[in-house]
Amino acid sequence: MLRRVLRPLIAYLMRRGVGYIAMRDLLKRVFVEEALKIHNGDEAATDSQISLITGINRREVKRLRDETTRPSPTERDPMAGINMAARAVATWVSVPAFRNAAGEPRPLAAHGDGTTTSFDDLLRAAKIDVRARTVIDELLRAGVVEQDADERLRLLRPTYTPAAPREKMLFLASNVSDHLRSAFHNLSSSDTPFIERALFHNAIRADRLDAARPILADMADRLLRQANERLMDSNLASTDAETTPAAGTFRRLRLGVYYYETDSEDRP
Repeated sequence: MLRRVLRPLIAYLMRRGVGYIAMRDLLKRVFVEEALKIHNGDEAATDSQISLITGINRREVKRLRDETTRPSPTERDPMAGINMAARAVATWVSVPAFRNAAGEPRPLAAHGDGTTTSFDDLLRAAKIDVRARTVIDELLRAGVVEQDADERLRLLRPTYTPAAPREKMLFLASNVSDHLRSAFHNLSSSDTPFIERALFHNAIRADRLDAARPILADMADRLLRQANERLMDSNLASTDAETTPAAGTFRRLRLGVYYYETDSEDRP
């Protein structure tokens, strides 16, 4: 199981010039961080206990533990701007007020004047409490929207996909990490399992798959759009901007759809 999980990661790292030593050092740090989480950050947990859990010698545990627990300067969440842009697009394509009679996202005025639906209205519906210009600039930079001579904003595609490699990495880390956590939860917990299903066919003619691929992509887009619309209906979904839950505690979810194809002889 570990070999199958690690193979695509290791192959990618080698293509990017990241070798075993760098990976080894990173793994040691992650082992210590996760061991400390098991102890809930309990300062009473000794280096020997952490060493026993991780298999890393005590000297290395002490060094890594000092680095892990050392206060670090407060930094802005690197996903904050990306998440706001993605949530704005998701609201634009999901909420009926921002769609036309055909169900397509309607053009929006950059700023509201009380007579027409505007981008300011969209931000309020998405519960994004920042200046509209900040989000608009991000969407323009990513090529998700265009702005005409009348400063009306038109959505060019129904999903937010970052353009910069670093931002793509951040999305990958979040998506793959939660996918693994979901799968491991199902392996180790007797609680209600998370959704973890896949459709697979081992022998499909390439020309037929070429025809099916855009259909599958459209089905995936519609599933996520409908799920988001359902969650946002009647304010069922909350956002990072809200800090006081109305009842109980906040939870977070991630619903994903993925697709992969390769030669039929290339088995996982």
